Amino acid sequence: MNRAGAAKFDEQNRDGRGSIAFKSVYGVDFSGAKLAGEHIWIACLRPRCGRHELLELSWLRVLCGCSKREPALAHLVKMVASSESALWGMDFPFGLPIEVVEPGWRWDDQLRWIGSFAHGAYSLGEECVRRARARGREIHIRRDTDRETKTPFDCYHYRIIYQTFHGMRDVLLPLSRTKGTAILPFQYRRLPSAKRVIVESCPGSTLKRIGLPHQNYKQPQGGPLTPVRRRTRHRILEGLSEHIDIPRSAERVMMRNQGGDAIDAVIAALGAIQGWVNADHRAIGKHPRYPLEGRLYV
Repeated sequence: MNRAGAAKFDEQNRDGRGSIAFKSVYGVDFSGAKLAGEHIWIACLRPRCGRHELLELSWLRVLCGCSKREPALAHLVKMVASSESALWGMDFPFGLPIEVVEPGWRWDDQLRWIGSFAHGAYSLGEECVRRARARGREIHIRRDTDRETKTPFDCYHYRIIYQTFHGMRDVLLPLSRTKGTAILPFQYRRLPSAKRVIVESCPGSTLKRIGLPHQNYKQPQGGPLTPVRRRTRHRILEGLSEHIDIPRSAERVMMRNQGGDAIDAVIAALGAIQGWVNADHRAIGKHPRYPLEGRLYV
């Protein structure tokens, strides 16, 4: 179904630039923390043939009115489900490597497993490590896409597993059942009738691809930015300005947000639209692993 869907999309739904005519492109810097709303930022771009335009840069805590994970993620799901002609780039792993799930499982089997997993995110990471060891593999197995795009960690590393678990269970699982939504590269068959498309993004991988600093710009401990982090952020903003028109008000937010979440949301949106336009969708649909474990659009 994925191969046929990707081929049909290539033949019937591409315009001259190789893209569906999205009216909005969203980037989500995701968090699976207990107070997820404190850390999730959402950027909205208006896509253009030249430089894109940053229209909004929002803090989920303000949009939702709550920081707790369950209501914050539920609000995010509602935002996505109500959008139209929209591309969403979300910064969390959409799947696990095929080596740590049951043989023959498809991606929707992974979603159902995680949706019914009763022991929480950290225990899921431990279970993935146990399965990797049982199969005689290294304990941290990267997906093909992780190796290709040089992600910082594998998708069940203890620093990432909360994003993977809550992103898949609380965001992708309900959206996968939402009419008009296509989550790629798993649901290419839905593209002809999709109102919104969701892809996996990674700000760090996007920064590496476009030649900008990918370290020393986050300061999660708070306080005034150190000189090194301030200089690095100025360099990132200067580089992003070649691709995006960023209002001064948004620049100030991106400089002042200590954790770097606001910057990452903008980069996630840029990576999503560039990755989408440059992707060979037919080849992705035919790939032996992408439709089973995910692919980054960066």
